[in-house]
Amino acid sequence: MEPLGKAIVCLGLLLVVVGLVVWLAGGRGWLDWFGRLPGDVRFESGSTRVYFPVVTCIVVSIVLSLVMWLFRR
Repeated sequence: MEPLGKAIVCLGLLLVVVGLVVWLAGGRGWLDWFGRLPGDVRFESGSTRVYFPVVTCIVVSIVLSLVMWLFRR
């Protein structure tokens, strides 16, 4: 059970760091591209908006996979 506890604490700390980066960088325009990549699908019709961030999800998945691969080494 101890490794699970350490993993949860590390995940929580990582989440706090990512949250701080998004919060601090959000006002400066550093993350304006996030969610607006080519390939992200957006439909707008009247008052209805549907958004599928396909490419953004792929980029996040690749980055998280690389980070997890580095931690396992």
